Amino acid sequence: MIRIQNIYHMLAYAFQILKNQGYASCSTEKFANTADLLSAILVKSVNIQLKRGLGRTYIENTGPLSCLKGKIDVNESIKGQTIIKHQLICTYDDFSVNSYMNRILKATIELLLRYDIPKTRKKSLRNILFYFKNVKKINIFDIDWKLRFNRNNQSYQMLMSVCYLIIKGLLQTTAEGSVKLLQFLDEQQMCRLYEKFILEYYRKHYPQLKATASQIDWALDDGIGTMLPTMKSDITLNYKNKSLIIDAKYYAHTTQFNYNVTKLHSNNLYQIFTYVKNKAAFGGDVSGMILYAKTDEEIQPNNTYMMSGNKISVMTLNLDYDFAMIAKQLNGIADEFLTIKQ
Repeated sequence: MIRIQNIYHMLAYAFQILKNQGYASCSTEKFANTADLLSAILVKSVNIQLKRGLGRTYIENTGPLSCLKGKIDVNESIKGQTIIKHQLICTYDDFSVNSYMNRILKATIELLLRYDIPKTRKKSLRNILFYFKNVKKINIFDIDWKLRFNRNNQSYQMLMSVCYLIIKGLLQTTAEGSVKLLQFLDEQQMCRLYEKFILEYYRKHYPQLKATASQIDWALDDGIGTMLPTMKSDITLNYKNKSLIIDAKYYAHTTQFNYNVTKLHSNNLYQIFTYVKNKAAFGGDVSGMILYAKTDEEIQPNNTYMMSGNKISVMTLNLDYDFAMIAKQLNGIADEFLTIKQ
């Protein structure tokens, strides 16, 4: 279980721009569902962007013009006999709002209007849609999310991230090719948000730590690592000679039940053990933790093991608590395992 309001807090850490004053009302407002929350964030974000002006890009156009512009296509002008109408075929660049990112924004707004969100939110979305009348439609199933950001469009970075969550969370193609609306944010998307939230929380509140999603080197005897997979932690906290590797997991079930016995997920435990032992081989005090998002299951893991000289813990974080309690849990992890006094 997770409170909708806590999804806002998680997004606020994942996208620090949400800490700005313009989004303050989202931290106290009540939302009907997650789509309602993200649509509220999108409305505020787009309104802020509208005050700056919608991003524009140069788009190449070719067509008959009465006034010369750009490059004249003589051959096409002769073939089309446009000279009869006192026109020439020209290829020219138009500085247009019909950019790829604006097309994604328009598609996201139109998608939200089909979903179960309050009428007042839909009215706000329709008001925004008016400013996209010169933006063409885009097939949401063909969107290339490998977007490039620079100084001119960096204000769109958070916007595109929210659009990604909305589109991926609301849509699914059935076997017949039809579109199905989902409940919102599947396990995989929530897992990514959960990881990013924890990482950014420690970066903000524990500046004395070095909090990274770092790569872990294999401890190789001969230095030959051809074809070995990359090991990358979700969160690694470093303080002096101490390291805590956290593997954040957002699952529907935090344990597995086999032969009437409740056990930990073996693959998760093998993974964190591998991370810890390889990092420890290079020296320092290394600990590991699997931090599950708590479910409503009766049995929740809360165990600590000493494995070949390293501490490995399996714990849960209750995302259905008031956010102040969530922060207290995260602070407790840093204080206990890294012996930090704030």
